[in-house]
Parts: sequence; structure tokens; C-alpha cells
Amino acid sequence: MISNDIDLFISALEFERGMASNTCEAYSRDLAFFAGYLKKKGVKHSSEVTRDDIASFIVAEKASGKSAATRARRIAAIRMWLRYLKSVKRIDEDPGELLDSPKKELRLPRVLTEQEVCEMLENVKGDDPRELRDRAILEILYGCGLRVSEACSLTLDAVIAEGELLRIMGKGSKERIVPIGTAAGRALTRYLESSREYFTRGDASVRELFVTRLGRAFTRQGIFKIIKERAAAVGIAAERISPHVLRHCFASHMLQHGADIRSIQELLGHADIGTTQIYTHVDTARFAEIHRRFHPRATLS
Repeated sequence: MISNDIDLFISALEFERGMASNTCEAYSRDLAFFAGYLKKKGVKHSSEVTRDDIASFIVAEKASGKSAATRARRIAAIRMWLRYLKSVKRIDEDPGELLDSPKKELRLPRVLTEQEVCEMLENVKGDDPRELRDRAILEILYGCGLRVSEACSLTLDAVIAEGELLRIMGKGSKERIVPIGTAAGRALTRYLESSREYFTRGDASVRELFVTRLGRAFTRQGIFKIIKERAAAVGIAAERISPHVLRHCFASHMLQHGADIRSIQELLGHADIGTTQIYTHVDTARFAEIHRRFHPRATLS
């Protein structure tokens, strides 16, 4: 059955290739959409899937309003799945082998200005445990360019070199080391010295770096809630902010201050330089806006 073959593939991704659980869940969701489409067509077994089935699925996805990026991601999942099934001899031929993927549209990441980020951070300035913890979370996310899942999984052992470096376990269990800047280091030190024990209630067995009021590790949703709340306090609309926006801000602001793209790639943990190069487009857009606003001949008709 198709669902069994999908489960087999996801298990292989997780246990044989060591892919992150979030990535495996994304592949599983995308393949579930395809399986649902096949079920409506009466296709019951993976060996019955044809190239026409995949092509008609692409057409149906486009007709339903799915973006080029979503369609490309789902086709990539289908291709990987079919390639795997052929490798383990669950199917004889791979019908997705010669299919073209929809071209992804260039979508610039949302970013806040440096002033907006600083205002949000500086507004979290109290001395009570929650203020110290939230300030540390925000400073680390922005100062180190973390994914929210990486921030949730940080432990006390991740802080190394006397608090100057952070050991991060990224996608695919790939480890990287990033420096902790002065502001982030100061906020983290205050949290560790004056706040964390309040949340752990002195329980030394709790190893997570950032801890909720219940003494547990944060979920992605929990950190997202903190960010939205802190952003709203300084007038930043909810649709403009997320944990990933702070990661985008980290990269684009560093680029604006002269950091080279290769260094940013290493700090973000991107396997492909092409993923990082999106931030050069953000910078170009910023310079275009400056030119439009201030050059005396920019708006002449």
C-alpha cells in the first residue's frame, strides 16, 4: 500500500540518513497530499504510479492556488520517495525521474530594520525572571541567527569557551559553532545567574538552556508567542515578525555591515551557498529604495 511505502521512506530518512524530525514531518505531509490525490484516482499501490499521475497532480496543485515554492517542494518529496522505492526494489521503474520541477519564484525574506529590532530588544529591560529570560532568548535568536528549533534544543552544555561560543546542532544533526556577541552574552549571563534557577526550581537534572514557567523545554510555538508579544509592545505588527524573521535580520544586517556571504553561510548553517545568497537580494532592494528616495534624478519622468 502507498501509505506503508511512505512510512518506510520517512523511517529511512529519520533513522538511516539522520534527517531532523521537522524535515521528516514536512516530507510526510507533502507525500500525504499526493497519496490522497492518488486515492481519489483509484491508485492503490506505489508500483501503479505513473508519470501522468505526477504531472496531473502538479496541474491540480497549481489550479488550487498552491505557490510555485510549495509545488516544487512537493515534487521534490515525490521524487525522493520514488527514487528510494526503486533503490529498495519496491518499484521497478521511477516515473518521476525525468519530470521538471516548477520554477520557484524569488521571494525576499521579511526583515525588520535595525532600529526596530533594537527597540524590541531594549524594551525587554526588567529584572524579574521572565524579563531576563525573554531578553536572553531574543538576543540569542538575533545575535546568533538561530532557527527556532535550534533555540528550543539548546542545553547548558551548548554554551562553551567561557560563554563566548555556542555549539548548535542544526538540520541533519550537523554541528556548527557560532560566536555569542557582547549584547547576547550579557543577556545570557544575567539570565543564567539570576533567572534560570527560578524556572527550574533548583532541579539540576533540567539541562535545557531556556526553560518555561513549568520547568520544561520550550516548544517552537512557545518561543513564537514570546516574540509576538514583545514585538507588539513596540508596535510591530504580528504578520511582520516570527522567529525566522529574526534569523533573516541577523543575516541581512550583517551583510549590510560588510560581512561576506561565505561567513554568513557558515554562521547560518546553510549547506548550499545558494540558500544564503537570497540576502544579497535583500541588500540590493534596500539600496534601490535608498536610491529612489534620495537621488535627485531617480523619479524624473
